[in-house]
Amino acid sequence: MQVSRFDREHQMLFQTVNELHEALSKGQGKDVVGKVLDRLLDYTASHFVAEEAAMEKSGFPGLGSHRAEHRALVEQVLKFQNDFQLGKVGVAAALMPFLQNWLHDHIMQTDKKYGPFLNEKGIR
Repeated sequence: MQVSRFDREHQMLFQTVNELHEALSKGQGKDVVGKVLDRLLDYTASHFVAEEAAMEKSGFPGLGSHRAEHRALVEQVLKFQNDFQLGKVGVAAALMPFLQNWLHDHIMQTDKKYGPFLNEKGIR
């Protein structure tokens, strides 16, 4: 079982990754990477806070490590944004594998761990 609110928010991230992938396949990655990074920072600001608040409220034992993962993800997105703003080459191409790993490692594995726990505490 999962937490439906967070699952909906995760779907927004999947859509963002798909948008970047499509732009890269058309050779337009540089044109959308700024918007994608802004969206990722907005996403992490609201989504991570809500996830962590639900974990804290329910007493989720993995909150500390989960929070640390969130901080590392935000730091990496900020680094991508800084590199993009400085005009560094290859940001769009490097961002894609980072996001794919984020989807696979964090959302599809780490986030799956809190679902049953939060569900048992009445958070759906």
